[in-house]
Amino acid sequence: MIYPFWELVVTPIYRLWLRKFKGTENIPRPPFIVAANHSSYYDTLLPHLLLIPLAQRKVHAMVNARFWNIPVARQVLNHGECIPLHLKDEPDAKEKNKLAFEFAMEYLKKGDIILMFPEGTRSPDGKLKKAHKGIARLALTAKVPVLPFGIINSHKVLPKGKVFPRFERCEVSIGKPIHFNKKINEKSLVEVTRKIMKDIAKLVGQDYNY
Repeated sequence: MIYPFWELVVTPIYRLWLRKFKGTENIPRPPFIVAANHSSYYDTLLPHLLLIPLAQRKVHAMVNARFWNIPVARQVLNHGECIPLHLKDEPDAKEKNKLAFEFAMEYLKKGDIILMFPEGTRSPDGKLKKAHKGIARLALTAKVPVLPFGIINSHKVLPKGKVFPRFERCEVSIGKPIHFNKKINEKSLVEVTRKIMKDIAKLVGQDYNY
């Protein structure tokens, strides 16, 4: 086991709010990038807890740097070797995010897994939001597959603004890995981002029209 406490203690508790988990046969051999939709704090740990026991590799999430300001969150993020991403209005954000990109590349070269939420923020109603192109740039640069990871109804389990989970259950559906072979330019970044999000949309029964 990579994280014994999380796998033996946290995962069984987390699964209390998980009704169905399908598509495990689609998980490729690492390294790869996980692209998940995001509508609740509940789903921030979900890909880790489900994928690490199956892939037997570490999952490094790219996370908003502001969460490192919260002591408990900082301990969890550092333990999971997560990668901080900085908002554009933060000092030196461009240089810091360049370093984050390099960290992600190094983890992929080691054979680990990178987790990204392309929408960048939670959707309070579960509807897909417009995605950022960072995941496309990383996938095209690293030349590794992207694994669509669809999460259904996690916003009902732990709605935005709530502290304790409700008596609801969500579902997870993993799609087939997507392989890209394109040169990096604005057109390809848009196309790759849209393809990733459309595959996630199919998994969660929605449309992606951005």
